[in-house]
Amino acid sequence: MQKAQVICSIFLVLCLVAATKSMGDSEEAKVYIVHTEKPEDQEPEEYHIKTLASVLGSEDAAKEALIYSYKHAASGFSAKLTPEQVSELSKQPGVLQIVPSEKLHLHGTERM
Repeated sequence: MQKAQVICSIFLVLCLVAATKSMGDSEEAKVYIVHTEKPEDQEPEEYHIKTLASVLGSEDAAKEALIYSYKHAASGFSAKLTPEQVSELSKQPGVLQIVPSEKLHLHGTERM
């Protein structure tokens, strides 16, 4: 399996794990992972900013909310959003899935 396929698989598994958890009722902005279609006619980060700007009102607000733009193994971005913004963003063309970002701790066995 190619490295990009492995990374994409890990990303999708993490998204599925995060999707099974509750998003909560708080109006406080939290970090979400937004999985999008891969843009064909523009750079991924530019596409991600324009997608975010359609909900946040400006490209400046989108750039401030954007945390990371995924460009290689998967298409999408992470951004700090309120639940209301998540709801609006999920209705935008090209947005496939939005899940809360979580820290996951890997557990393994120690070898001595």
